[in-house]
Amino acid sequence: MNVLRQPIGAALPQHSDPSALDHAVESAAAHLLARQRPDGHWVFELEADATIPAEYLMLKHFFGQIEPEREARIGRYLRRIQAEQAGNTGGGWPLFHGGPLDISCSVKAYLALRLIGDAPDAPHMVQARDAILAAGGAERSNVFTRSSLALYGIVPWRAVPVMPPEIMLLPRWFPFHISKISYWARTVLVPLTVVMERRPQAANPRGVTINELFRTPPEQVREWPGGAHQAEPWSSLFKALDGALHRARKIFPSSHRSRAEAACERFVTERLNGEDGLGAIYPAMANAILMYHCLGVPADDPRVVTAWSAVEKLVEDREDETYVQPCLSPIWDTALVSHALLEAGGEAQVRAAGQGLRWLVGREIRDVRGDWAWKRPHLQPGGWAFQYANAHYPDVDDTAVVVLAMDRWRGVTGTADAEMDGAIQRATDWTVGMQSRGGGWGAFDADNTFHYLNHIPFADHGALLDPPTVDVSGRCLAMMAQLGRGDEAAAKSAIEYLLREQEADGSWYGRWGVNYVYGTWSALTALNAAGLPHNHPAMRRAVGWLLERQNEDGGWGEDGMSYPARGGTRPDAREAAPSSASQTAWGMLALMAAGEAGHPAVQRAAEWLMEHQTEDGDWPEDDYTGTGFPRVFYLRYHGYRRIFPLWALARLRNLRASNTKRVGYGL
Repeated sequence: MNVLRQPIGAALPQHSDPSALDHAVESAAAHLLARQRPDGHWVFELEADATIPAEYLMLKHFFGQIEPEREARIGRYLRRIQAEQAGNTGGGWPLFHGGPLDISCSVKAYLALRLIGDAPDAPHMVQARDAILAAGGAERSNVFTRSSLALYGIVPWRAVPVMPPEIMLLPRWFPFHISKISYWARTVLVPLTVVMERRPQAANPRGVTINELFRTPPEQVREWPGGAHQAEPWSSLFKALDGALHRARKIFPSSHRSRAEAACERFVTERLNGEDGLGAIYPAMANAILMYHCLGVPADDPRVVTAWSAVEKLVEDREDETYVQPCLSPIWDTALVSHALLEAGGEAQVRAAGQGLRWLVGREIRDVRGDWAWKRPHLQPGGWAFQYANAHYPDVDDTAVVVLAMDRWRGVTGTADAEMDGAIQRATDWTVGMQSRGGGWGAFDADNTFHYLNHIPFADHGALLDPPTVDVSGRCLAMMAQLGRGDEAAAKSAIEYLLREQEADGSWYGRWGVNYVYGTWSALTALNAAGLPHNHPAMRRAVGWLLERQNEDGGWGEDGMSYPARGGTRPDAREAAPSSASQTAWGMLALMAAGEAGHPAVQRAAEWLMEHQTEDGDWPEDDYTGTGFPRVFYLRYHGYRRIFPLWALARLRNLRASNTKRVGYGL
């Protein structure tokens, strides 16, 4: 079935001056064209909260490395965030713009400022201390923060759950095995087990302590916090097991310990990933450096030098500040920009998209059978990572979005490109082969659904797993439908999965973007691509939810607080957040996918975007509309505000010009 290019419906009304819409589209497209790299790709800043730059300073001071100029620049960044967010945090640091104080983030940011010389009696430090104490004190920090504090001798190691290196020796059938946790947890945890066992102490050249942040002296704390999602009976069971492991730690056979640590080292070194780093994410890279240090690997060893180089590639300088990115996003950025430019149309735009897509052809992962092969041993590799390189961990979501863009480009241009055709075929086969039971797709693994593991003490973040999600599954279904494979069993199963996952109020949960607006856009575009009628009850409920959640100013807005505290997907009743450019665009795209291009809500959203566009074609957006881990880690994609508004406005223009109601592409 290929329903995508078949126009239906009556003429769409013209609500405003077409020249204004044309100007907005052309200005936004020119803004993106000016930011294309010489080799054809795009990459924008990817900003998280204060945690990553704070951890970077902590890593440097662990090794006694003091860099005054860089420290001053990072200090300015941390202090600015604190000052800007004081109204909503009371003096600490949030996980996202406009969010409440987060204890763990604030403790790390405070420690980082102390490490670089900020005095504890400085006004901004007093303000931070008071806010942290009012929220329960540093003893309420999460596991990752407590492990960092233990390296500095600030809390005892019993404050950190035991994860011994011996987990590497467990058989695959055992209830806990690294194949049962997500890629990001795997790459962070494996080197960290060696560090937690060896228990090194930071050089800490300034001898910094932060006892002033604790309401109870750390050595007196007996019950360290867990995650809000962790429930009985699992919580008590795993807590008892952790206590037993703490007591038994010193009697583990040394021969087993040596074998386990050697297995950790092999795992890390095999996946070191050159200067793109272990897992291509900052926490894993930092833990790799610490692991090599614990194992006595010299600082000039190529493995250590490479690991440090990967960390330094994430350091971002801008004006008089510096911060550290959690990872880089060139594959994702390039694929999304290509979609937006193809939607905008025009010779220069299509040519630039083609240059970006040919760059992507060269980034296809063809020769490495990554960790995903543990579950799919007979599947042939083919796909793309999120970062420049991460061969062991291709990303299902990125792969589907790249395929959708390549297929659209070859259709628009009529270009015969054997390399691109081959990449599309391999990537499609790999993506379809990664489908999980039940019809959905996870981001990096298949059937990663061992939910009991999120109750172990180490998993207080609730993000140890990579189960199927609506947003990734929507892209995969859209890919199959656009390629004319909508009648296959995998596509039908995906439709059923999406329909089952719809919330009672008509929305869908957004795992990788904030939140229900993102999830609803992801589902509606896929269901439209798969041929679901626009009058289907699921479509109508989703449209009703979008209309209800539209802000009075015409935009949509949602922040990280929409993720329920205990996990799950039920929306919490709360007020909408201020409108943002990317979320307004998602709302528009979702309504247009449901056949509502002529609805006044779409026109109001378009007017909001046009009113807020800057002279250079950009949009202001401080909001964190990307999600790393719900409730724990959020992302500000600096490309989203540039990409999605262009995409939405260009699509509206195209639907009006073609006199159709059905969107003709999978995304």
